[in-house]
Amino acid sequence: MGGIMGGNCFPFALQVVRGRWFAIFAALLIMCGAGTTYIYNLYNKEIKVLGYDEAAMNKIAFYRDVGSCLAIFNGFIIEVTPTWLGFFLGAAMNFGGYIMIWLAIMGWIPKPAVWQMCLYIAVATNAPNFSGTLGIVKSVQNFPVSRGVVLGLLKGLVLLCAILPTSVSLLFMFTIRNLNHGRQPNELRVFLNFFYLSILLALFLMVMTLLEKYIDLTAAVHSRSAIAVVIILFLPLLLVIKEEVAIWKVNKQSPMNVNIPPTDQLVTVEKPQQTLFPGGSSPTQLEENSQQKEIPWFANMFNKPERGEDHTILQAFLSIDMFYIFLVTLCGYGSALTSFEQLRPIGIALKYHERLVGSIITLASVWNYYGRVYSGFVSELLLMKWKLSRAIMMSVVLLMHGIGLLLVAFPEIPGAYYVASVIIGFTLGAQVPINLAMISELFGLKYFATLLNCASLTTPLWVYLMNTKLTKTLYTREAAKDLPPGIDPSTVKDLSCTGHHCFRVSFSILASIAFIGAIISLQFARRTRDFYKGDIYKRFRVQRLSRGDTYKRFNGETYMKFEDGVKTPTTEMVQSSSNKGRS
Repeated sequence: MGGIMGGNCFPFALQVVRGRWFAIFAALLIMCGAGTTYIYNLYNKEIKVLGYDEAAMNKIAFYRDVGSCLAIFNGFIIEVTPTWLGFFLGAAMNFGGYIMIWLAIMGWIPKPAVWQMCLYIAVATNAPNFSGTLGIVKSVQNFPVSRGVVLGLLKGLVLLCAILPTSVSLLFMFTIRNLNHGRQPNELRVFLNFFYLSILLALFLMVMTLLEKYIDLTAAVHSRSAIAVVIILFLPLLLVIKEEVAIWKVNKQSPMNVNIPPTDQLVTVEKPQQTLFPGGSSPTQLEENSQQKEIPWFANMFNKPERGEDHTILQAFLSIDMFYIFLVTLCGYGSALTSFEQLRPIGIALKYHERLVGSIITLASVWNYYGRVYSGFVSELLLMKWKLSRAIMMSVVLLMHGIGLLLVAFPEIPGAYYVASVIIGFTLGAQVPINLAMISELFGLKYFATLLNCASLTTPLWVYLMNTKLTKTLYTREAAKDLPPGIDPSTVKDLSCTGHHCFRVSFSILASIAFIGAIISLQFARRTRDFYKGDIYKRFRVQRLSRGDTYKRFNGETYMKFEDGVKTPTTEMVQSSSNKGRS
């Protein structure tokens, strides 16, 4: 860093905060603050103290899910507003929703009616959709050829933290945006380092959480652990600075040192000459203009582009591919979320100690994180090396999930509850980045802010049907069988079931739903096989070069710097396939 000392410190710092890697770092912190939806169980008891009955608490929990899952409306707003405004709206909604709940709990305002509390919780849990969606969309747009890895990292960190969501969003509201400062061939290696640091954070939080369940930790230990978490969260900043140092030195190379790729790595594409009519229009342009005048605006939703090209929102919604993704999400994520929420009743029914059940749920949450980050990395590697469709990995995930559900249905197998909790947590998380990556690859990134949330649009209803109407109803029926003869189940306030039979029927049905989802995903993989056999990232790797575009090398790596400029009128230079691995 010798060349950055002195008068170059401020320009270098400016480059860092304006760079893609700092935007990723900011997105990671944003996602760490977007996990408030997942800590509802930490404060729902405080809400219940206000005097709400069980029916009211169920309604509040339902609207919590409604607020978190109706992110498609956040996507619509993000499409038409500046990035900073989306972050500001999210921060305002987060503060407004939770401050009203806090004031009610503290007794500073009268007890809210049930509909008011439902409104507060829905607004508060919907707020992270602004910051989370913006962080994901802008990061994928800045690193399009590493989207599986990016999605896994960002969606995984949501599960680990819920740190100052309002403050973090306001702090980085002008940092995360579309950037095209260059492209590096070592992006995946850098993201692996981010991955290792996130694993370190997950392990540390897991150890501290388990210790807290078995040991009374002092306030000093809590303070030191909080400081350690903050340090781990800011360690990726060192990776950002390291990459920006390399970019700084590349940009400071003199023109004589610029390494233009050899001519055998460039192909020349001659543009066909077209006869121009009066007004400078070609025959093709005149024909297209006449067709555009004749075709109404809504006709485009039935005239879909090729897979991988940018679809409009209606084109994506009405496509068969989106219907497949929708079905897979209902079968897979709906059953996974239902089974995850039933881990505590399952442990109690199997007569495990309450503290052990709490530890199992904590570990399942950590495995949920591992599922997200590992599926993002593994699906990206399988796609790069063997051109395997992400739908194939989704089928494997749902097959594993079905096996985990069967272990709950038949807990007589030794260690079934422990293994099932690991499988359920892992497969719940693994589905998220795979689904989002498929949506971005099939329908493009232009309207990704809206499309990434469409698959989860009916998740609250589906979870309500699976959880409340199926699982809890069958649980109540099994609990009624345990009552002594002559007792009417309707006279018992809180029915509880004990034994291996409590969840056998319900989880057998959930396993069947998961297996159906795996079959649908396999059919979807067959449908999209030809698309994934090609180069789905070609439009991002093969860039048109203007006169200002340069290739430079640093520490054995090739850096591509793209600048806007006037294209050569008759010739375009693009990278040949022999150089794709270095883009």
